[in-house]
Amino acid sequence: MTFSEHSDIAGGQTPGATSGVTPSTTPDITPAAESRDASRSASVASFSSVSSKTSGTSAAPRRPGAAPGRATAASVESLDKNNQMERGLTNRHVQFIAIGGTIGTGLFLGSGKSIALTGPSIILVYIAVGAIMFLLMRAIGEMMYRDPSQHTFINFIDRYLGRGWGKFSGWSYWIVLVLIGMTEITAVSTYFVTFFRTFGIELGAWKWLIELCFLASLTTINLIAVKAFGEAEFWFSMIKITLIVAMIVTAIVMVVIGYHYPAVHIAGSDGVSPAGHAGFDNLWNGFSFAPNGWMAFLMSFQMVFFAYEMIEFVGVTVSETQNPRKVLPKAINEIIMRVLIFYVGALVAIMVIVPWRSFKPNADGSFASPFIMVFRYAGLDWAAALVFFVVITAASSALNSLLYSAGRHLYQLAVDSPSPQLNKLGVVSSRRVPARAILVSAALILLSPIINAFPKMSSAFVLFASASSAVIIFIYILTMIAHERYRRSPDFIADGFLMPAYRFTDALAIAFFVFVYVTLFLAADTRGPAVAGLVWLLVFGGYCLLHERYQNRDLEQALQ
Repeated sequence: MTFSEHSDIAGGQTPGATSGVTPSTTPDITPAAESRDASRSASVASFSSVSSKTSGTSAAPRRPGAAPGRATAASVESLDKNNQMERGLTNRHVQFIAIGGTIGTGLFLGSGKSIALTGPSIILVYIAVGAIMFLLMRAIGEMMYRDPSQHTFINFIDRYLGRGWGKFSGWSYWIVLVLIGMTEITAVSTYFVTFFRTFGIELGAWKWLIELCFLASLTTINLIAVKAFGEAEFWFSMIKITLIVAMIVTAIVMVVIGYHYPAVHIAGSDGVSPAGHAGFDNLWNGFSFAPNGWMAFLMSFQMVFFAYEMIEFVGVTVSETQNPRKVLPKAINEIIMRVLIFYVGALVAIMVIVPWRSFKPNADGSFASPFIMVFRYAGLDWAAALVFFVVITAASSALNSLLYSAGRHLYQLAVDSPSPQLNKLGVVSSRRVPARAILVSAALILLSPIINAFPKMSSAFVLFASASSAVIIFIYILTMIAHERYRRSPDFIADGFLMPAYRFTDALAIAFFVFVYVTLFLAADTRGPAVAGLVWLLVFGGYCLLHERYQNRDLEQALQ
């Protein structure tokens, strides 16, 4: 269902629109034919009026010279007439999905490298990047509040920037999800092997089977019902939160009692970590804003940015959330608190225990997990096993969310596509989930172990996977531009979930995303992905824009 199906200003309904509830007489797979027809009709309507790009809905005409913001929010029920998904996610699910989207494996394993780059000033970088990502979420949240029946925020790019950019963003985002999913399934098996290795059990030869079992389990969860997905994410997030809170509490106790620890060997570290003590002086001793130079400080922004990547996932769940206009604003507004607790709080807790100058790279460039270090210093010999169990959970949560999101985006692309073959994926099952789109996405992710078996293919895949992270920056920029266009459109509702000072905050976020992309050219290991991302933008983006221009020109000539 595209945004054009719901761009009615007064909340009118499509004549003859079907109910979102799948009747008991329908087959297990229900074609989304009405959504496809409505989507196609929008191409014709776009020529008559950009501000009323509708497909079967009755849009109130805008008076000449009238200012935007006169529209009122249509009811969710009226907007949901063509929403075939089930609103099975509760407030509890969405809140923990939002938390899970904020906390990735990078916090547990990669924070040591970021601390080594800039020392205590990394805290300020996390706060700054978190504030920008909050602005991105406020922009998405405002547009989703306007029409909470949309399956993806990409629809707003299509709506306000044109179908060319919409096609580029939709396909690019889905490809990014699949590529990240392929890296996550590899990470899950690697962490699983590492976890059992701490108990003397070697499972390295069975990585392919581990990946298959994990993917099959998570795909099954996604196919059962959206509520099953929500419950899985709730418990995944609960496990991650428990470890972070336990680490913070452990650090507080160690500081209060003035804890001293001996030199010990940390799992994942080449050498022996020196003896030390817990105290806030570990933060200040030898403090320098950029201890490794300003180049390293600039590089830390991209590292932290990618730690927040996919924070926008909660915006994909809106069309399947109960009472979305109440739940969505709450979930988004609490992002800042989550950043302060789970990132800033965790980093401060780590650095008051482990002096920041103690983070040294191994021979292969890797770093020991700061979480393992803290718990090991506290006397937990099984700290490595505990942390890697949670890391497996975090990676599984990421893969679970990627399957969910990839399935919804491919479903949307199939619904909007003029191709009869692709239309076959634009259906929902009797359980009201896009089963075919989920299965196709999972099948592509399953190619990961095959690709990793061939060195040359694996090297090319690493480049494409890295480039995907660069491409997502373009999508974020387009999202902010779409938000700015929404605020100046007749669709804008003044009583919605408004982002304050949108002209300034939209421009600030766009400037920051451009800055992050520029930093990709500063280091040799990120320069290749940055170039590949630009090539993708020019080639595929150019194709989408030109194809849409010529298609529209031919259609316009036919209508004259």
